[in-house]
Amino acid sequence: MIQRLTIIGVGLIGGSLAQALRSAAYVREIIGYGRDVANLEKAVSLGVIDSYAPSIAEAVRDADMVVVAVPLGAMQSCFSEMVGHLAEDVVITDVGSAKASVVAAASAAFGELPSGFVPGHPIAGTEKSGVEASFPSLYRGRRVIVTPLPSSSAEAVAKLVSMWNETGAQTEEMSVERHDEVLAATSHLPHLLAFGLVDSLCSMDESEDIFRFAAGGFRDFTRIASSDPVMWRDICLSNREALLKVLQQYGNDLSQLMSLVSEGDGAALEKTFASAKAARDRYANQLDGWKGSFPAE
Repeated sequence: MIQRLTIIGVGLIGGSLAQALRSAAYVREIIGYGRDVANLEKAVSLGVIDSYAPSIAEAVRDADMVVVAVPLGAMQSCFSEMVGHLAEDVVITDVGSAKASVVAAASAAFGELPSGFVPGHPIAGTEKSGVEASFPSLYRGRRVIVTPLPSSSAEAVAKLVSMWNETGAQTEEMSVERHDEVLAATSHLPHLLAFGLVDSLCSMDESEDIFRFAAGGFRDFTRIASSDPVMWRDICLSNREALLKVLQQYGNDLSQLMSLVSEGDGAALEKTFASAKAARDRYANQLDGWKGSFPAE
């Protein structure tokens, strides 16, 4: 059981974690920290956290579990403010979507990485943000990727896995590099395409009619374009190497589709669509496990 949990960034992801652990009676005290005092006060009034601290240094004092749930661009400053204020046996983790950038931020802040530092990433979320959007069942049946480092102690990894298991999530271990490759393809690219499509359609002269007559397929595909722009800016830049690689491959495939349409090659189009449908149907059950996969705040 976690005695004192500190959540830095009490939004959808951090707030849902707090609620899930409280519902499981797996935590005694939850301390929050964030730049928006009104949001923290709302979190207290909703019973998501017990109290909040005026600084990160104060928030992490005596905590045995610290979860950093802030945009990737703010990770290093958060880690830096913890230095010299952490308990000896504390476990430090994050919920960021690009693990290499988180590890780099921690290295810059701590120098030698603490044995209790174990990066992680819950593959769960919605397009909404803020503590009011959090709910205790967010992680139930979802996957959480844990990316232990050579410096991570076995005890810290076990504590982190136990925490996520208590939320109802399924944990899987993966290397930092593999995580970033997989998420670039399965999450970062789809978000980039959704943002890009909506922005492109907005610039058309007849955009009002386009959105007025948009059907369910457009709504479903573009739903993730309602996600936090700051968070997604940081994700795209933090994982740009892996994202550029998969984006280049997609660009080549899109060019091929353009050629098939231009040439009127119906047989080739149907073959492509049939192959995609078969793959989607084949992995439908696995994809349901990743349903709603919005990288964390």
